[in-house]
Amino acid sequence: MNMSTLRGQNLTLPEQVKVAATAGYDSIEPWVRDIQKFVDDGGSLPDLKKQIADTGMGVASAIGFANWIVDDDAARAEGLENAKKEMALVRSIGGAHIAAPPVGAHQAGHVSPPLQVIADRYRALLEVGHEMGVTPQLELWGFSPTISKLAELAYVATGSAHPDACVLPDFYHIYKGGNDFESLKMIEASRMHCFHINDYPATPGVDKIADKDRVFPGDGVCDLPVIIRGLIDRGFTGTFSLELFNPEYWKRDAGDVATEGLEKSKQVVAKAISL
Repeated sequence: MNMSTLRGQNLTLPEQVKVAATAGYDSIEPWVRDIQKFVDDGGSLPDLKKQIADTGMGVASAIGFANWIVDDDAARAEGLENAKKEMALVRSIGGAHIAAPPVGAHQAGHVSPPLQVIADRYRALLEVGHEMGVTPQLELWGFSPTISKLAELAYVATGSAHPDACVLPDFYHIYKGGNDFESLKMIEASRMHCFHINDYPATPGVDKIADKDRVFPGDGVCDLPVIIRGLIDRGFTGTFSLELFNPEYWKRDAGDVATEGLEKSKQVVAKAISL
């Protein structure tokens, strides 16, 4: 469970863990800012790690926003230092992966750096991850002028020429970026340790749809079973992490949202397996 799904309920990190465990999830994907707030409020990371382990869950990934891609050399160096701090927090609770979205080149109107330049910068981030024991996963953002296309994602991961290179796709972002899901077949499925699962409605269209419009898997128009079947056939063994930002879900009881999200995710995957 990606904890954005419960953002509106304003739960503490231990409360998030309890909700996910009670609903039956086998792992969590917390946000680094929530881990940092937990520490700032006096929380013990060893205690949090034990709480997660005692539930039988793991930490599949974490969401961070280190500014690793920006053109300014000083800002990028600072971003890599921030990445180290984020990775240290993730590692301290038992995580070994963190999202690496194109922060620093994602705002509207931004001119994307050349793909090989991005690849070199991703390699530098991977080197930091190797040092810290936490692998940064190159994340697709469909709304971004940088790395919104699966072709760009594949190029940058390949161009980094690093053994730890991997990608973090997302069904909504693939759609938002104007991609064809057939393109997923060109990316090595074993390099997808985590895949954000969600669905989206037919309206509003791709130009206007936003994070808030994401819905539970199976409640939208994405052909999730067919796509997931293809991923499995090509060797995907990663974790599907439920990532939603729907304000209507935030108005509901957190446990009910977590339970419904898991049940519907399982139903979609079960359909995929049966194909």
